[in-house]
Amino acid sequence: MSRRRRWMVGACVGTVTAGLLFIGGAIAPAPHEASVPRGTAGGSGGGSAVGVYLHYGTPGVDRMRGFSHWLGGTELRAGHTYLPGDTWTNIEGAPDSLESWARWRKQRSDRLFVLNVPMLARNEAGVPDAEVAELLRAGAHGEYDHHFRKLAQRLVRLGVPDTVVVLGWEMNGFNYTHRCRPDPEAWKRYWQRIVGAMRSVKGQRFRFDFAPNRGSDAIAWTRCYPGDDVVDIIGMDSYDQPPGETFDDMVTQPYGLQHQVDFAKQHRKRISYPEWGLFRHGDNAEYVRGMLGWIAEQRPLYHSITDYCPHGVWQCDQNPHSAEVFRDFLAAGHGR
Repeated sequence: MSRRRRWMVGACVGTVTAGLLFIGGAIAPAPHEASVPRGTAGGSGGGSAVGVYLHYGTPGVDRMRGFSHWLGGTELRAGHTYLPGDTWTNIEGAPDSLESWARWRKQRSDRLFVLNVPMLARNEAGVPDAEVAELLRAGAHGEYDHHFRKLAQRLVRLGVPDTVVVLGWEMNGFNYTHRCRPDPEAWKRYWQRIVGAMRSVKGQRFRFDFAPNRGSDAIAWTRCYPGDDVVDIIGMDSYDQPPGETFDDMVTQPYGLQHQVDFAKQHRKRISYPEWGLFRHGDNAEYVRGMLGWIAEQRPLYHSITDYCPHGVWQCDQNPHSAEVFRDFLAAGHGR
């Protein structure tokens, strides 16, 4: 999903993205496991926390209480936001709202903070393939390592050294400057450099989430996989849009949901769904039911539904049937 679209929607309706996140047993366990609350799905290694992302900044934290109330009091124990990809300063963690997210995370030891991090500045500037390839090669040679060390240092200083970093998301697509297709080998080496730079910071315990779009898109996402030593979670963004007319199509298509699960099992990784939501087929309750059922069955580390129009179920009132399915499923504690 285009980041440009996120920022435009944020300017118009006061929100950017909202999500519900299930947190299963982590690769590095939380300090303690809480009992499974109402509205959560089970996961290996402990209960799953429900969380929400309602805005990239401080309003996202503030709105969690309303979302929890809408879900009938379901406990929210995960938060998700994005760093802007316009400038290197922002990718280094300049936004003041990170302090709000860090305060929220530290209020309970069993919470999870998920942060999408762009790999390149001007991430939505329509940079042509040839220039993207040059930027990726520069990154692969270490030219941008210092930006990511600064980000890691800021996260550690803020007290969130265990952040889940969704790095270079939707890299198999056509849009972002941090896309993989212009030079897959350079892209993989660059990812490795970034992870190495961030892991070099004292006190960090980051987990890195490799999260392509569902389906083939611009390039098979497996061609971009940078290696088991630099990936902790294998995610997938999956909206109700082609490729795939039905939810079953989305599961069985090449590089679809089942492929992700199988690939993760082969590489002994947890899975996640950092972005999913309604789109091309409107208020499609069957899609929401299918996705929630799949999530309950597969027990990912977390998942996140995008909650601005046309994708969402709480801040978007054009999807009442889907909202009812979403709310009833989670408030009723399905998937435990």
